[in-house]
Amino acid sequence: MCGIIGCVGKRPAAALLLDGLHALEYRGYDSAGIAVMDGETVSVVKTKGRGDRLEEKLREHPLQGTMGIGHTRWATHGEPSDVNSHPHTSMAGDIALVHNGIIENYLEIKRWLMDRGYRFASDTDTEVVAHLVSHYDQGDLVRALHLAMTRLRGSYALAVMSVR
Repeated sequence: MCGIIGCVGKRPAAALLLDGLHALEYRGYDSAGIAVMDGETVSVVKTKGRGDRLEEKLREHPLQGTMGIGHTRWATHGEPSDVNSHPHTSMAGDIALVHNGIIENYLEIKRWLMDRGYRFASDTDTEVVAHLVSHYDQGDLVRALHLAMTRLRGSYALAVMSVR
């Protein structure tokens, strides 16, 4: 079962997110990752495997910032891999998103987005949502989310952040 977590505060987000993901380990998962925003950019570290592997990657690539989102994944769309791990970002990298659940019409939306020039790195329904939110984003993330969610069919929860 997947789990998502988010935090905004004054303390470094990466450590808080990692602690939260460790607390979700009892649920089982095949990959984990976090995205942290430093005010200007979103940085992502994600990996196939358990929390200790994510912790190793974070030692090699520490993330700075006090806002972030994290995810433990149990694969539904796309095999367990580093690429299919969450978080996913928009093509510009200014929006990061984690998702728990399933988007039933993701292939239809993916084709629609590809017809408009969007490129995909993963096989996940989550990356489709990240690009769809980006498509609607005109500087108002709440409105972009609302518009994107009117197109999505399924059962899901999202945690989203944007540098705008």
